[in-house]
Amino acid sequence: MGAGLEDLFGREHPDEPDEAKGELRRAMVVAAHPDDADFGAAGTATLLARSGWEVRYVVVTDGSKGSDDPAFTPETLVAARVEEQRAAAAILGVQSVRFLGFTDGELVYSRSLLGAITREIREFRPYAVYTHDPEPVIIKNAFVNHNDHRFSGLATVDAVYPTARDRMNFPEHLAEGLETHKVRELYLWGANEPTFDVDISEVVDTKIDALLAHASQFKQEREVMKQMLDYWREPDGRYLEQFRRVVMWG
Repeated sequence: MGAGLEDLFGREHPDEPDEAKGELRRAMVVAAHPDDADFGAAGTATLLARSGWEVRYVVVTDGSKGSDDPAFTPETLVAARVEEQRAAAAILGVQSVRFLGFTDGELVYSRSLLGAITREIREFRPYAVYTHDPEPVIIKNAFVNHNDHRFSGLATVDAVYPTARDRMNFPEHLAEGLETHKVRELYLWGANEPTFDVDISEVVDTKIDALLAHASQFKQEREVMKQMLDYWREPDGRYLEQFRRVVMWG
């Protein structure tokens, strides 16, 4: 058993699952591409893992377009990015990574996308889910929240509520032995108006190490990481990951 959440997160922390109700100390992070989860929630994932939670990454697309290096083909890039994401997860203490394999840059909102994420939620049965905020197109006048991000986030929000918890949605999952599941907390990164801060100062170096594991993405890593550290740093010197938090009813 790891430390209590208040020991690592401080005053503001996720709620603890109610074991008497069968709730599990599990968190799922759903991201559009390899490395998105590490940008959005690596520090939080590390803190949860250190406190005894089981954390799983779900990567929606194959990352096959995320390079301008002519040495890569789409096939070799996909293989490289899978290994990079697994290596990053190991650095953070994330216990498992799933790859849904949708084509990078071509993601559309579809029943198959919704069903794939719903299946992951029903199988893993997380207490909390973390993903992209699907609403903003431009984040804090600094980043473009492009289609892959928005559709991954929107499908995840819809999978959390209502599809993962409704028996009439994807009944083929029930036939396979996957029961419905109620996620209790939802956290959206990339929000223009975040409501929940996680102080990751203690683990920001671990977050950077995880990002640097994505070697195919960072050719000028020192410059990029300096920019990211500046983005995460508060005036008081703390480093934060920020989310829009939704506590589900019922």
